[in-house]
Amino acid sequence: MRLPNRVALITGAGAGIGRATARLFAAEGALIAAADKNPQAAAETAALIMAAGGKAIALAAEANKSADVAAMVAATLAAFGRIDILVNNVGYSVGDTVLDISEEQWDSNLDVCLKSAYLGAKAVLPGMIERGGGAILNIASVNGLLGVGETAYSAAKAGVINLTANLAIHFGPHNVRVNCIAPGTIRTNIWSERIKKSPDILERLAKWYPLGRVGEPEDVARAALFLCSDEAAWITGATLPVDGGLSCGAFRLHREVHGY
Repeated sequence: MRLPNRVALITGAGAGIGRATARLFAAEGALIAAADKNPQAAAETAALIMAAGGKAIALAAEANKSADVAAMVAATLAAFGRIDILVNNVGYSVGDTVLDISEEQWDSNLDVCLKSAYLGAKAVLPGMIERGGGAILNIASVNGLLGVGETAYSAAKAGVINLTANLAIHFGPHNVRVNCIAPGTIRTNIWSERIKKSPDILERLAKWYPLGRVGEPEDVARAALFLCSDEAAWITGATLPVDGGLSCGAFRLHREVHGY
């Protein structure tokens, strides 16, 4: 097992990347605190883990609210005694260009995507420092690396990437590793409404990826497992694209130029 008896607090654990990560970490020996703003979804994730023989608790929390973050950290400590791993995995996207986005929408994107990572890190760092180490993993997006629209969301995710680097610099001397994953298009429930309007949307998006498909939550979970395990003991401050090659170059342009 790669995470034996490690305590992992995972936000946005009720579905998608968060649920896949929680289940994989549990299968690798971790004790899971599955936090989500949807209590039923968090409970379902915890139930799936326990049905498979793992240990988990479900927590209802909005990761961008300081009181909720304090409560979920306290509940995790009460249940398991410590937090070895934090996965900041909540996101929110509304609006596209700056002309379309209201001030309230701008604030909401940054609040959920960026403030949540700040609050989570701030809440767990004192305990990690006291115990001599830990791992924090932030889930950003290729939107934080490329100009692909969704301006406010993309700016927030770029902020998550920079926050990761600064946390790594500041807390590396305390043996706290902080890394980031930048996923591409992942097949999750967030696409449900778009699929109703355009049933082939994911198939069309797949054409932009050198590997020829969109990602699955498990693709990100496996990368998360590596970065939070001892196998990545000398990796910190890194942003790992898990994007089927999207960010490595202009794939569609290349195909047009070379005629295939």
